[in-house]
Order: sequence, then C-alpha cells, then structure tokens
Amino acid sequence: MSYTIKNVAVAGAGGNLGKVVTPTLVSSGKFNVRVLTRQGSSTAGLPEGVEVVEVDYSSPASLQAALAGQDAVVSLITTAAAMTQLALIDAAIAAGVRRFVPSEFGSNLANPKTRASPVFKDKVATEDYLVEKAQTTNLTYTFFYNNAFLDWALRANFIVDFTQPNPQVLDCGDQPFSATTMQSVADGLVGVLRHPAETENRAVYVHDLVTSQNRLLALARQVRPDRTWAPESVALDDLVAVAEQRMARGIFDFETIGPFLKRAIADPECGGVFTGRVDNELLGVKGRRTISSWSC
Repeated sequence: MSYTIKNVAVAGAGGNLGKVVTPTLVSSGKFNVRVLTRQGSSTAGLPEGVEVVEVDYSSPASLQAALAGQDAVVSLITTAAAMTQLALIDAAIAAGVRRFVPSEFGSNLANPKTRASPVFKDKVATEDYLVEKAQTTNLTYTFFYNNAFLDWALRANFIVDFTQPNPQVLDCGDQPFSATTMQSVADGLVGVLRHPAETENRAVYVHDLVTSQNRLLALARQVRPDRTWAPESVALDDLVAVAEQRMARGIFDFETIGPFLKRAIADPECGGVFTGRVDNELLGVKGRRTISSWSC
C-alpha cells in the first residue's frame, strides 16, 4: 500500500549520529520532526524547528502518547540501550506508526557470521522482533547498514591509529571494507523516509567508498609527508581470541568489543564490502570512490 511519511519521531537525537541526522531531517524540509528525550535531559544543540517531547521509556503509555500522529520512528539509541527499542516498537504499533528504522547502523547483519557475533546480540534481537511484528501488524521496518563510520573511526583512531608511529593493521592491511560518513548516513535516512514503498521491510546498504587500512595510510602519507608510519601487522583471529577470553571473564569494555567490530568491518567472510548491492542511487547518497581489488 502506498503512503507518505511526513511526521517523524527521532529517539536518541543527542548522540553522535543523532547530532548529524536530526538537523539533516529538519533541513531537508520534507518532515515535521519530533525529538523524544528522557525526562530532564538537556535539549541544547537541537535544531530550530523540532518539537521536543519528554518520554519515560519505562512507561508504555508515555511512549504511545509521544508517538501519536507520527508516521515513522527513527531510532538512534546507543547500542548499550538497544533493548529499550522493544518497548518503543510496541508503542509505535499501538500509536499506528507505519515505519520503524531501528538503531542497527553499522555492520552487515544479514551476513550469518556477522549476525552470530556476540556484540550484535541485542541488535539481532531487535531485528527479529520487528520482522515478527511486521507479519501481524501494520508496522513496517527498514534496516540500515553502512559498515564502518569513517569519520568517527578516524577521529577515534579506531580503524588506523595515526597517533602511533607503528599503527596496527589487520593481517596484511589490504582487506577492503565499505565505509560511510555520518552525513551520508543522514542523507540516506532522508532517502529511506522519502521512498517508503521501495524500502519497506528490507535492509538498505549505503557507503561512501570501499577502502582499506593500507589505503588510508597511503592517503595520510600524502597529507602529512613529514610523518613516518611503519605499520605492524596483527592477526585478526588473535585479537578476537583475546577479546573472547575477556568476554568470558565478564569484561565488556571497548577493548573487548573493538576486535569483534573490526572483524565485522574487515573480515572478508563478514560481508563488509557493499559493492554491487548499494542503495545509494535510490536514497540520494552520492558516495565517493572504490578500490576494486586487493591482495596480500
């Protein structure tokens, strides 16, 4: 059935991605944007033109009231709070919302190896819940996959630590992976909401480029010829093995989670290269350039 999305509720607007997505939705001029905030949370930095509604995520009545009259929910809730989305999904159904975009942004969860990773357990549960509800209600969904957040990862020295003279590269450092800026994710979300029929009940794939750690190092050397980087190769399997040991001891910090994320991004078996399947054209994401082949 054809329908138009006009009223959009955003959860998690104050996060890293939310601070890019929310202004983009507003500036597109296509939507009335309602931001859901926890009671007492600061609204500083939100763009003009958004409606702010305080919600109690533990109260179904509060969530349903906040979603009244909304056509879509865009969830940008952090991974640590991913399971709170189940109550939000229930409220969306009760309020008659037509589209739910969960906070699945990142790795390709359609890939079985990625889907089995313990760090994505809550995201997978959220996807499964939406698929189940879409079969028995009028709520539809779109899953958004963009693999590595390029700008965040570079700032955080996650893909390559340029602050170190001997940054780690995974295996040979030439494994390709799709990477996407947060602005392109935001642009892609506008495209999803503008094309509800084409994006209904499926995953969309967006990326700016396909790159590798060694390619990023080569670009860095062009920008900073005064710097010398001598990368050290580390086995991805070894990093994940250590992370698994830490997780078995009940340690769930970023040192534990990071290797699993790196595997999902760069392991050739994890589906982190989107070439040939991207929805950039449909969603209005321009992209940049790709690296078509690699070898160790």
